[in-house]
Amino acid sequence: MDLSNSPQDGSKVLEPREWIKILAQYREPSQWRSWFELAITAGPFLLLWGLAWWSLDVSRWLTLGISMCNAAFLLRLFCIQHDCGHGAFFENRTVSDWLGRVLGVLTLTPYDVWRRSHSMHHSGSGNLDHRGMGDVHTMTVDEYYAASGLTRWLYRLYRNPLVLFGLGPGYLFLLQNRLPLGFTNQAKYWVSAMATNAALFVALGVIVYFGGIMPVLLIFLPTSLLAGTAGVWLFYVQHQFETTHWDTPEDWNIHEAAMHGSSHYVLPKPLAWLSANIGIHHVHHLYARIPFYRLPDVLRDHGELAEANRMTIRESLANARLHLWDQKTRRLLSFRQADEQYG
Repeated sequence: MDLSNSPQDGSKVLEPREWIKILAQYREPSQWRSWFELAITAGPFLLLWGLAWWSLDVSRWLTLGISMCNAAFLLRLFCIQHDCGHGAFFENRTVSDWLGRVLGVLTLTPYDVWRRSHSMHHSGSGNLDHRGMGDVHTMTVDEYYAASGLTRWLYRLYRNPLVLFGLGPGYLFLLQNRLPLGFTNQAKYWVSAMATNAALFVALGVIVYFGGIMPVLLIFLPTSLLAGTAGVWLFYVQHQFETTHWDTPEDWNIHEAAMHGSSHYVLPKPLAWLSANIGIHHVHHLYARIPFYRLPDVLRDHGELAEANRMTIRESLANARLHLWDQKTRRLLSFRQADEQYG
């Protein structure tokens, strides 16, 4: 993984905080472009949903295949919801928020609850005292070896790829999101969760009434679970890599954490399109108000950012074995590496 951010022409390397004024030039969304991006995402999603339903009378395997393909468009709808949460999709925040709430029913994610937890993720990313909300739980080496045997076993189970990317997405989107966990003392977030649940219940009721249980089993669940798995994977590789960035509060800086603790996931163009350029995550964390369709413009105009924190798909797969943050070497280690050095 290339973490170099030095320009090749010998020009001055900008500090992370110095990028803010430059990136502010890209923050304004285009109304027509935003509506266009929504149309070319929601349109195929609904069309494939209808096609999958029609195919139930032809072949259930065909239905399942169409549903799995449709997961890509559901993932993209979640990315649009993500931009709405940052106020980056439309100039009008009210329009963005209500679009986000509608999309939250499709993505099984109560919008206002998610927006709050995601805001906490951005404001505390890389801060060791702010882990646990809107992130993938990561223990330090010292915490791990000071923990009880049961706690270590549970943590190893949690970080197992079969749990994290297999069972985890289903638990997160089907169960955990049904309650405003972390915000249960605030009525606003109960309203968000319960309104999303009610809309989802009505939608599933209509589906079952007209089509029985098979559309739920062969369309709704495969599409939702596969999109959720892809989303969890993307979120994981955006911050979980060997030279990521964590600091104690006294040393932590939000701009340093954004720049050095977020990856630039280099994907083929079709995958970058389907994931709404979310792989350009270091730029997103530096300036979250930039619409996703303007992120490639940033890389085109600023080669230093284009070359920073680059991670290929092959390199990202190796990161699934890294689990513990070593404060001494400032590296994310595997359990085996930690045992060899400190066990």
